[in-house]
Amino acid sequence: MNFTQMHERLRLEVLRRIQRGTLSVSLLARQTGFGQPHLSNFLHHRRQLSLEAIDRVLAAQHLTAADLLPVLHQAGSLPADGEEGSVPVVSHHAALYEPHIRPSAAQSMLHLPAGLLGNLRTRVSNTRRAWQRFVAVRVAAADAVPMEPLLLPEAIVLIDRHYNSLMPYRPGRPNLYAVRHEAHLTLRYVDSVANRLVLRPLNIAFPVELIEVDPDEAPGELIVGRVALVINET
Repeated sequence: MNFTQMHERLRLEVLRRIQRGTLSVSLLARQTGFGQPHLSNFLHHRRQLSLEAIDRVLAAQHLTAADLLPVLHQAGSLPADGEEGSVPVVSHHAALYEPHIRPSAAQSMLHLPAGLLGNLRTRVSNTRRAWQRFVAVRVAAADAVPMEPLLLPEAIVLIDRHYNSLMPYRPGRPNLYAVRHEAHLTLRYVDSVANRLVLRPLNIAFPVELIEVDPDEAPGELIVGRVALVINET
């Protein structure tokens, strides 16, 4: 692992802790002695930390460089991303916040036809490139109803986390996205209007919802990924 990879893995780990509510930028600033703007620029990919600064963040968060190393592919570990069409089925929380899915986080494996994943196009932001690309989640009834009949209760959806752009995958057809909405994974059609994400249900009995995008945050950071496949169980 080179410096750039270590730097990115540390950034993602700090972001994950902030999103889970166990850390804040102000707390990290107090722990390390860095200013909040300095840390915000680091977290939003606008500047890199020096080696000394990385050491201070690691020490403040009780981490070592070994904690940032990728899990080696070995017996008992998950297949490499998309290998042989196998994708881990994970919790909504893991899909939202875990850049790299640990074997213990996989509830089961979704096996897909060989070659299907390799044919999917990406459109990913720089901040998401280091994330494991494909995950699948099961959709509870309450989460499925706003998108009926496209989604049915207990459906499994395949999420491509390397497609967090609002550009249509196919011209003239809306993308279905998994979106982070109040720490919850929500499945909707999505538009962007005046620093807001507009979440549109398919079922007209449910309202359109708006998510305010922070000035220093890109809309794509709230998008978990494009739903590439829906498997409705009947």
